Amino acid sequence: MGSLENSALAAASVTGVMPADVIGIAHDLAPALAERAQKFDDSDRFVAENYVLLKGAGLVKAGVPLEFGGGGAETTELCEMLRIMARACGSTALAFAMHTHQVAIPAWRWRHQNVAAVEPLLKRVAAENLILLSSGGSDWIGGSGKAEKVEGGYRITARKVFTSGAAAGDILTTGAIHQGEDGKEHVIHFGVPMRAPEVSVMDNWRTLGMRGTGSNDVVIDGLFVPDTAVSFSRQPGQWHPVFQIIATIAFPLIYAVYLGVAESARDIAIEIAKKKPASESMLSLAGRMETALRAAQLAHRSMVETVERNMPSAESVNDVMMGRSLVARHGLEVVDLAMELAGGSSFYREKGLERRFRDMQGARFHPLQSGPQAHYAGAMALGLPVNAIF
Repeated sequence: MGSLENSALAAASVTGVMPADVIGIAHDLAPALAERAQKFDDSDRFVAENYVLLKGAGLVKAGVPLEFGGGGAETTELCEMLRIMARACGSTALAFAMHTHQVAIPAWRWRHQNVAAVEPLLKRVAAENLILLSSGGSDWIGGSGKAEKVEGGYRITARKVFTSGAAAGDILTTGAIHQGEDGKEHVIHFGVPMRAPEVSVMDNWRTLGMRGTGSNDVVIDGLFVPDTAVSFSRQPGQWHPVFQIIATIAFPLIYAVYLGVAESARDIAIEIAKKKPASESMLSLAGRMETALRAAQLAHRSMVETVERNMPSAESVNDVMMGRSLVARHGLEVVDLAMELAGGSSFYREKGLERRFRDMQGARFHPLQSGPQAHYAGAMALGLPVNAIF
């Protein structure tokens, strides 16, 4: 029995809670997610009904440690959960990946760094079925928004874009830039209660793909954040150690979704192709598609293995981001070849292939995008600083 199983069973003996079978649950939910996927895509509607299913099945707290009433799932299991969901509905999986990594990160810090400050949040997620949101993809290392220092805290004014699942969220983990009296800027990080009167969700998510993620802008207009609610502060444009943890843990989860989308595109194309007479062109397209998919799978496996080392660092960021670029590159190749292999029928929405093609395009836009990622990898190879690359 491995160390993960031993630790999980030890926790279960203390709490009386057994680890959740998040992979089995994802398989059980997949048919319902698949049945609804097209209607959400056609109408640009957030997958709200699917979130009801995820909550009811206990997946909201899947990554919370058993000791706090959660499912005790580790990153490897959570990646597989999201990959399975993505094969059925990319939008549901991608939106939920943003919540999932916001749980996985504090859970990792509690397990491996003994950070007691994350306990209240993790316990609340388990007890209240809270949905966590992220603005990390739009803020990233640079940060965005204004934090004005006032007595006892800060007054926040910001517009956070690409906030997936905003309509269902309870807490947005984000940051804003404060300029001190000395002229120096710092990014402060904090949680935003989504039902505060100073917080509103726009209705502006009209996109090529991932249409059901509800990744609308969130507007924060004068929200007061007390000093005690600031989790940490850092210089903008600097790879703070917390961001090394975020990058190392979050992106294997997010790109598990794109791997699942590519796999489902492959399956649809193969089923269509099997009904046609075989030809040399068909064999070549199918073989190239299979090879590209295997490359994406191997790249994602390397991302997961990096997380399993439990050593977030500049090096782990480099490994994960190279994997992120490879999953994106080969996943995009898979959906291109799938469309060509399936032929003209792939152009019809009812086949579901064109939706996978569109959803996969989102893999281009998460940080580190191809240019900055290449620069980061190059700087690491040459022994140069990476702090300015984001």
